[in-house]
Amino acid sequence: MQKKDNPVAVAASRTLPAAGATPGPVTRPWMAALSMLIAMLLLGFVDNYVARIATEVSVWQFLAVRSVMALGLVAGLSFAGMGTLRPKRWWAVGLRSLLIAIGMMCYFGSLAFMPIAQSLAGLFTSPIFVLLMTVLVLRQKIGPWRVIAVVVGFTGILVVLGVQEGLPGAIMLLPVAGGLFYAMGSLATRLLCAEESTISMLAGIMGLQGLIGAGVLIGLAVIAPAVPEGAAGFLLRGWIWPIPSIFPLIVLQAVVSVVGVFFLIRAYQWGEASQVSVLEYTIMIFGPFFGWLLMDQAVTPSMIAGIVLIMIAGLIIAVRSK
Repeated sequence: MQKKDNPVAVAASRTLPAAGATPGPVTRPWMAALSMLIAMLLLGFVDNYVARIATEVSVWQFLAVRSVMALGLVAGLSFAGMGTLRPKRWWAVGLRSLLIAIGMMCYFGSLAFMPIAQSLAGLFTSPIFVLLMTVLVLRQKIGPWRVIAVVVGFTGILVVLGVQEGLPGAIMLLPVAGGLFYAMGSLATRLLCAEESTISMLAGIMGLQGLIGAGVLIGLAVIAPAVPEGAAGFLLRGWIWPIPSIFPLIVLQAVVSVVGVFFLIRAYQWGEASQVSVLEYTIMIFGPFFGWLLMDQAVTPSMIAGIVLIMIAGLIIAVRSK
């Protein structure tokens, strides 16, 4: 998903000042809704191809190659006046980028082993983890509705994870770990990066993903572990080149992801964050639909039930949070 790189509602609408813009964001609710739907459609579509990429290269090579392409596109957005690439506080953007990079690696890694419906369900537990950390770390009080949301959300997690038989527990928990780290990145965005340009944060996450991917590839070259064939080797495979059958898919993933995040940014610029964020859950419809259409992935009634519970929990949190 670069879900995939959510600027986090509260900060996004004020982090991309255009040159010569007048103070105060312009509210365009219908354009915001359309932009968010386009973003979720694009991201839900393109993330399905990670399962195909996983059959030939590792997640580390995928992220390293993809980041080079994505950084070029992000630089183009910056030169077009969408925001500065230079952070105001390097350490804050670096910490935020590290947390979200780990979250997205867990999410992408899980796509090789389970249907996208389950991976997205795990990633979208992030609002639940944000709520829990708000209570446990920031010591803020929440009302009964959001307590109910936590219970409903974790019930949904158990339902979704329970339908994937035969996978090791650690693999099943990968997308949930992605949701946890994404939640920590979201809090870092909210608390530390509110005044940063979204373009600088996007460049940070793409750049750090590439650096981590390259670093792990070097480590794998030294260790030379035994690598299973096919998608099972997604986490252990080293550098492979050339990759003529997969390279176009990595290019597609990079381009469509950046375009999707661009529309996501525009949605938060044009709309009220509490309303726009609810529409992010449409990716849990688009993703499984394209998984079924393109990859012949089954979507069972149990998966649907768990996804619906997680969506209900997220909607309650979005509506009840101020």
